[in-house]
Amino acid sequence: MNPYLAGTLLGLVLLVSFLVLGAGLGASGGIARAGAYLQCCLLPGATSASEYFGSWGDQPLRHYLVFMFAGVFTGGLFSAVLANRVAFKLERGAKAPWKLRALLALGGGVIVGFASRLAAGCTSGQALTGGALLLSGSLVFMLCIFAGGYGMAWFVRRQWHD
Repeated sequence: MNPYLAGTLLGLVLLVSFLVLGAGLGASGGIARAGAYLQCCLLPGATSASEYFGSWGDQPLRHYLVFMFAGVFTGGLFSAVLANRVAFKLERGAKAPWKLRALLALGGGVIVGFASRLAAGCTSGQALTGGALLLSGSLVFMLCIFAGGYGMAWFVRRQWHD
């Protein structure tokens, strides 16, 4: 999709989210609530006693962020299927072994997931919602994300140069 059109549409979705829900966009809350639900199915007593999950009650999936996350996932999959972009492969440079690439991707995902829950918000919530509200913390966060990305690129760049 044209990036200008996609950005405009994303901005309109954010506006509608503020108008209808009174809150912005985010993804990590939906994933965390899905994790709480899974833990509740396996260990209901431990989940309700948990300081983190316990405050969500016995039905953690009853929250708008869960539906937002499911909609983003389903919409992305639908878009990829329509554009014939669905393929099961591991993107990597020719010199990068697939195990190393998988380990780096999984490790990065775990770090970002942990950090997003520690910060009580993910990158989409910080960048989109916080940026739209011109929150100084969100703007500093985005500067740090880009600086960290450029800084780490030096260490992992050789995995992609063929």
